[in-house]
Amino acid sequence: MENLSELVAVITGGASGIGRALADAFAAEGMRLVLADVEAPALDKAAGELRDGGHDVTGVVTDVTDPESVRALADAAFERYGAIHVLCNNAGVGPPSAKVWETTPNDWRWTFGVNVFGVANGVIAFVPRMLASGDEGVVINTSSPDGPISPMPQASVYAATKSAVTTLTECLDAQLRAEGAQVRAAVFYPSGRGLLDTGLWTSDRNRPADLARERPRPTPAMTVAELRDRGMPVQALDELARLVVDGIRDGRFVIMLDPDGRSASTLRARLEKVLRSENPTEVHQLGS
Repeated sequence: MENLSELVAVITGGASGIGRALADAFAAEGMRLVLADVEAPALDKAAGELRDGGHDVTGVVTDVTDPESVRALADAAFERYGAIHVLCNNAGVGPPSAKVWETTPNDWRWTFGVNVFGVANGVIAFVPRMLASGDEGVVINTSSPDGPISPMPQASVYAATKSAVTTLTECLDAQLRAEGAQVRAAVFYPSGRGLLDTGLWTSDRNRPADLARERPRPTPAMTVAELRDRGMPVQALDELARLVVDGIRDGRFVIMLDPDGRSASTLRARLEKVLRSENPTEVHQLGS
């Protein structure tokens, strides 16, 4: 998929953060876009700004936890454009950090509902139609190193969901290759050289009332601004979005910055500990 011009991409969580950065990068390639997001005002703003820039963009309010809502997104996308070539299952949330025994059942229901079931709903709604079209395509699922590569014990719920997304994507890609399909899958690790200033840090704003936390969190979560004030660098989201464009062109399964550097050494160290029957998650990773 070297020439992306006029191809169609669907991006969940497309109104802000990484999703919006992906939209900007795809639009710069001349792609046509379907942006999906649960926040209608933010979605209208993002789609309007892209249209003002001369791009072909459709916005569809979507709750990725609801299979019917995702099916309606697929119906709208295929009706509008006839084919989908890139599906980015990108929507994600992160509950406040807590020790596993301090989490609540609703923390797990909410986070898995968006981060894991949201991806599965996207695959179920779109992939059969992508296969039927016979066109070349790719499903890109947004995961995180904070789980499959370097788990953060202070983010146990989030890390568990992202490990699940990685395994789901590995299975999906293997199944597609076994079918000899024109569609493949890829996993996107949006890590980099600092914090990701995205809506993930404030995702409680979209947490459904019926999945509210059953009890107060033991300690308050730190904001991006507070972490930045402590000297933490911030990773540019447009750089990560360009990485996805390159990954589509190059046919990569794993899309991430510096795959041969720090991430590679972390994976080697993790595997070595597993082979020694040790817990690969470092105690020093625990923080406030």
